Amino acid sequence: MQFFKTFLASILGTILGVLILVLILFATIVSSSSDPEPYIRSNTVLTMNISGNIPTRVADDPFEELFNPGASHRMSLQNLRSNLKKAAADDNIQAVWVRTNNVAASWANLETAYRYFEEYTQSGKPLYFSTDDIGMNEKAYFLATLADSIFTPPVTNFQFDGFVAQFSFYSNLLDKIGIEPEIFRVGKYKSAVEPYINESSSPESREQTREILESATQTFVAAVAKRTGKSHEEINELLSSAPVDRVEFAIENGLIDAYAYDDEVEEIIKQRLEIDEDTDLRTVGFSRYSRVTAKSAGLEVPDTSDKIAVIYSSGIILPDLGDMPFGSSGITPKKFRNQLDSAVDDDDVKAIVIHIDSPGGSATSSDLLWHYIKQASEKKPVVASMGTVAASGGYYMAAGANTILAGENSITGSIGIFNLLFNAQELMNDKIGIEYETIKTHEFADLLDLTRPFTPAERRIIQQNVESGYEIFLQRVADARGMTRDETHEVAQGRVYTGVAALEAGLIDEVGDLDRAIEVAAELAEIEEYRIDTYPKRQDLFEALFSSSNAKIQSMMTSWMPKDLLEEARSVQFYMEQPKGQNWMLLPLQIDVN
Repeated sequence: MQFFKTFLASILGTILGVLILVLILFATIVSSSSDPEPYIRSNTVLTMNISGNIPTRVADDPFEELFNPGASHRMSLQNLRSNLKKAAADDNIQAVWVRTNNVAASWANLETAYRYFEEYTQSGKPLYFSTDDIGMNEKAYFLATLADSIFTPPVTNFQFDGFVAQFSFYSNLLDKIGIEPEIFRVGKYKSAVEPYINESSSPESREQTREILESATQTFVAAVAKRTGKSHEEINELLSSAPVDRVEFAIENGLIDAYAYDDEVEEIIKQRLEIDEDTDLRTVGFSRYSRVTAKSAGLEVPDTSDKIAVIYSSGIILPDLGDMPFGSSGITPKKFRNQLDSAVDDDDVKAIVIHIDSPGGSATSSDLLWHYIKQASEKKPVVASMGTVAASGGYYMAAGANTILAGENSITGSIGIFNLLFNAQELMNDKIGIEYETIKTHEFADLLDLTRPFTPAERRIIQQNVESGYEIFLQRVADARGMTRDETHEVAQGRVYTGVAALEAGLIDEVGDLDRAIEVAAELAEIEEYRIDTYPKRQDLFEALFSSSNAKIQSMMTSWMPKDLLEEARSVQFYMEQPKGQNWMLLPLQIDVN
């Protein structure tokens, strides 16, 4: 029997090795015969589909590109900006047509996308938006408000009823299975632990969540008012009306211009561009147009060796512990330092922009990241650019930069710290039937034993460690912002801010997106012309195949799971997978304003 097991394992190993070799060989052939730059004919319309998320950047992944050609040209703010700038300058592009439905991007990223479309419209070329059987939600319509015309099928959906944020609470679940959360925290606003101890949000958590909702509402209402000519009060009244026959409602109130199916939209565009009725509309898709160079489109390309490095850092801040559950990724000190050192050591890089999109994470790892950024800022100008969220540990690392910028609706602040541990005595002893016997050499050797409740002395020790970490956090911020400890504490305590509110609190230097952060970096470096050098760098296929294979397998295993269920599983298991006693600087794991 053992012989057959060994024989079978050898066969499987050989097959796997051959498959990997074939993949590498195939990828080499594909990469050596890349498609030439597309030729764009006159009177062409650039078309794009905007649905789901709009990330800041799509990382180059040759493993994914192998099975999904064009994956690196998927919609992102980076690609959207490039394509719209080219389209505005390209004599062969006559208009842009956006098909959209249910957009799930953050409000910070939506604002940036809105500005890119706004800059395109300044070229004088038309912009058209249309939707399909799914229909537009508010985020899709926010972008569409810049269009010359918005079209919709007569029978579809149109969301126009305001915004909502929802949180999950696990206290009853933990109680039923016999696990008691042990909470240690500083700051009345530090609400990341609330899902594990409460059945509803605290007044402080509701206060800051409402401020975030109101900020998104103001942004949306202002855009709709600008398009329709209605007052903000009138738009809010429309949002409060009963959502019945919303498409007809949108037409009647001038929110959408006309009913039109996709083929009818095409005919309308042809008429407006004065294209012959019998001639097909020439179009080029977003992914294909991404391969058109800026020079071919008529844009000036800087003739300089000077560069500004842009380091994209996203995800939860974690120690270097390997793979996270469910294929999660994050910001780790080792990975981040390698990227930062490469930019610092490059003599052509005159300034560095760190784009942070993180709710925080490990306190110790956040301090390491802060230290690395602080060191870099003493050698070259470093600007922190906050994306969707740069709060708690994300704000901690930003404090090491020379200058901090955030978008109007970026979520930041949350300057606080907590430790979340679990007492599983009831689960182990009563429900499962496992008993433990502990033998120790010193009083606190089993300080972080989660099979029993903490003693009063142990509680004091852990709380003191949390408070000590909070004081260090306060000092880092106070030194960076030119504030006293007490002034910093006044705006800290775990409170969450939008970018506009953070500016008023003195936590950032300027409200602005990534493009503005790059401009500020150039100003600090005293350069006018520069090229952008982005990090992380593209991996070759061999690196990608072996570094991301586990994540790919995990992604395939969990692809069937509903998004909400997967997020709940991630949030509950997250703390279970971490080193015992780890202090955290983290927002609630889900903050989504829809």
